[in-house]
Amino acid sequence: MKLTVLVDNNTYINQYYLGEPGACYYIEDGSEKILLDTGYSDIAGKNARKMGIDLGGLTKIVFSHGHNDHTGGLQYLKDEYDLSNVQIISHPDTWKAKRFETESIGASFSEREIEGIGRLRLTKEPIRLSEHLFFLGEIPTVCDFEPRLALGEQKAGEDFCDDYVMDDSALAYCGDDGVFVITGCSHSGICNIIEQAKRVCGTQTVTGVIGGFHLFQVNERVKATIRYFEEAGIRQLYPCHCTSFAVRAAIHEKIPVKEVGVGFTLSL
Repeated sequence: MKLTVLVDNNTYINQYYLGEPGACYYIEDGSEKILLDTGYSDIAGKNARKMGIDLGGLTKIVFSHGHNDHTGGLQYLKDEYDLSNVQIISHPDTWKAKRFETESIGASFSEREIEGIGRLRLTKEPIRLSEHLFFLGEIPTVCDFEPRLALGEQKAGEDFCDDYVMDDSALAYCGDDGVFVITGCSHSGICNIIEQAKRVCGTQTVTGVIGGFHLFQVNERVKATIRYFEEAGIRQLYPCHCTSFAVRAAIHEKIPVKEVGVGFTLSL
């Protein structure tokens, strides 16, 4: 498997690409060419072209959840590429309207509109994406230090209700030496996600994690998260996107973190 970061808050050192507060990863595993998320604007396509990556060969687009910094780029990709044969995979809540106070923070497409763009598959259950990659489905809360927290509101029928971002999911690469986790934002809790990845892949060995951890302040939750990483023996940590410098620094004191930015590639 080869992963290339197309969208992140930062750009990799000496790599002259575009960055923004969003996430998009291009993943190749065998014959499958997969995007996890699409970023916020049109820079995923711009960066891909500069890197020599042809997104016209995509087989799947997977969405980690429905916030606009992960779904917004789709409106540009659909105009640049024919996605009619591309399978679009997400949790059913991904395409529901989401708002924070008076601001819309959800996807700009409805479920019906997505069905007109590609071959939509909605699932709360884990599914296999390729020989080694799995979509983890809805993430159970199993770590007591990572309770579900509401972030804004989500459309429910004609009304809005608290949004616990149940659509937040991630990917797992199941290799011979263990599982490697690829996250979008980790609203469901990075450790809860790792536990789900271990269950889906049938292993207790976690080789690494890349993606947003959705951690901003060094508090008791972060300290518990670091202890979890240590006890799990995770040695490859690539926190990015929605992970603050303070949190990354705190993790780095115990486990060296790797640098991530647009242009970064990872091969497993």
